[in-house]
Amino acid sequence: MALIDLFNIKKQYDIKLLLNNVDFHLNKGERVTIVGQNGCGKSTLMKIIIGDELPTEGKRVVNNSVHIEMLAQQPIFEDHLSVREAILNELTQLKEAKDEYDSLSLKVADDFDNNELLKKLEKVSTFLDHHNAWNLDDKIERIMQEFHLKDYENRPVVSLSGGEQRRVALASLILKKPDVLLLDEPTNHLDVYMVEFLEEILLKENFTLLFISHDRHFIDSIATRVVEVDNQELISYTGGYMNYLEQKEARMHSLQKGHENLLRRLKQEEAWLGKGVKAREKRNQGRKKRVFELREEAKHNPTLIRKMMVELEREKKHFNREEGVSRKKMLFELEDMSYSVPNKNLISNLSTRVLQKDKIAIVGINGAGKSTLLKLMLGRIKPDKGVIKQGDFEIGYFDQHREMLDNDKTLIDTFCPDGGDQISVQGVVFHVYGYLKSFLFPKEFLDKKVGMLSGGEKNRVALALLLSKKVDCLILDEPTNDLDIQTINILEEKLINFAGAVIFVSHDRYFIDKIASKLFIFKGNGVVEESYQTYSQYLDIEKDMKALESLEKEVKTSTPKEVKKQTKQTKLSYKEQRDYDILPQEIEDLEDKIKEINKCLYDPKCYEEKGLVTLSEELSQTEIIYEEKMDRYLEVMEIFEDLE
Repeated sequence: MALIDLFNIKKQYDIKLLLNNVDFHLNKGERVTIVGQNGCGKSTLMKIIIGDELPTEGKRVVNNSVHIEMLAQQPIFEDHLSVREAILNELTQLKEAKDEYDSLSLKVADDFDNNELLKKLEKVSTFLDHHNAWNLDDKIERIMQEFHLKDYENRPVVSLSGGEQRRVALASLILKKPDVLLLDEPTNHLDVYMVEFLEEILLKENFTLLFISHDRHFIDSIATRVVEVDNQELISYTGGYMNYLEQKEARMHSLQKGHENLLRRLKQEEAWLGKGVKAREKRNQGRKKRVFELREEAKHNPTLIRKMMVELEREKKHFNREEGVSRKKMLFELEDMSYSVPNKNLISNLSTRVLQKDKIAIVGINGAGKSTLLKLMLGRIKPDKGVIKQGDFEIGYFDQHREMLDNDKTLIDTFCPDGGDQISVQGVVFHVYGYLKSFLFPKEFLDKKVGMLSGGEKNRVALALLLSKKVDCLILDEPTNDLDIQTINILEEKLINFAGAVIFVSHDRYFIDKIASKLFIFKGNGVVEESYQTYSQYLDIEKDMKALESLEKEVKTSTPKEVKKQTKQTKLSYKEQRDYDILPQEIEDLEDKIKEINKCLYDPKCYEEKGLVTLSEELSQTEIIYEEKMDRYLEVMEIFEDLE
């Protein structure tokens, strides 16, 4: 069922045409990501969809009953509200609905034959179902913990940083669960653990979602469809990021040879995916199977949990072995180094080395000290204890504030400060336009002042300038922030081919997996762990170990006596009884529909008549609904069986 429809949309600013006669449809349950080069019209399309901007031409159709909300880049809060109050302030309607449900349930219990009461109860129940607002207080607590807002809950929300305020706004929107949620770069200012929680809740709650993101791992985990804005057109691809790459390559093969550069990047991407992700998936399947099997067995034999944790610890150590003694040139040597700030220990007794061709990612939770380590290595701050030995070499540094740029200079003055139009890149001479073209800058940008550029364009200039310098070591602080996927691909290619060392801070899991051969993991409270795993492997093992630790505690603390003390449910609730009665028929109807669509997909005459893309999308949506209803029915059946 389409919730939003755009027909023949054209959007033009003065002489700049962004969208030209495009159609867009968002169906219930879809999670659609919009991708494309910075400035291509992604945010404009989203503003037209929510109704904040009018198209130059075309028609927007949205049912009045469909509630759409968007995460603002800079949320606005009332000055007097605390963090908790700001969240609760957005949930008034859900709180009132839950109170009404409780009141109606008591009335229905006394007057079960009152049809008017039953209809009201069903209406409120459906509303709470859609928003999954049955245990709202528990959800508020969990989301505040996962987004690291619990420590600030009584602070004025306006006293928080911009990134923290965005987390408050995002938490409120997730709890409200509007009919359609629009997110512009939702993973900005989130560490990898917050992103994992966001992925989990968006999938579990079955949001209808439209989002812009450059986080390819997030896209791959969440998206059911990728819509690319390219040359004023919208091109739709089913599935997540990896599906998008495969389908785009197939599409590119059918076009002219003018797309050779893009094909080359796509092939590099797929080559890495083939070598990296598929191999890791295959290797991890056996371990994951063991984890799930042992979790079940552990309920009967707690010692097996410990056995599995030992195996996982051994697996971590296997990756953490450094093979032999490297003969590569040493750039940095850190000896027993410590650093702290008031009331917080950031680094404790860290000893490590950085060698000539190391590619090191510095990862971990927000505020743990990752950027501090970069400043220590750059000599901008001094350690409290220990020493940093540094060889004789040149460093190129990229920071989030783009301190190397002068807003009053044009691009050509920035790259050719002594005049002319030639630039030396790593010792090789290029025409400045030819070099900047490789960073997606058109010729007319050469005379533009840096101060007139967007944040993403400034980042591209800063990276292009940095990568032109002849240096032995690149130190990068969040280099992918504000970059589109096309520019990130270019950056990855440059860093992979860079002959020196690369040390970078990032939360971009896909980027880290692709570039880093070694990790410095900030665990908090001064602990820094080294690992030679990919970041995805590390996180997967860490997640499994946490799950086993949780299960171990559960098994130790849960006794037969405690189980007996638990209050036993004596009958199905109104909602459970309703689902128990109607779901079997609904599931059967959905199974018939899936069979019918699959039959049509195998019949050329049928799928040519109905449209292959339309059928594929219909099948995808039907399967999503089928899985939801089946999960719910199994849940109710389990409750019913416990009652017998």
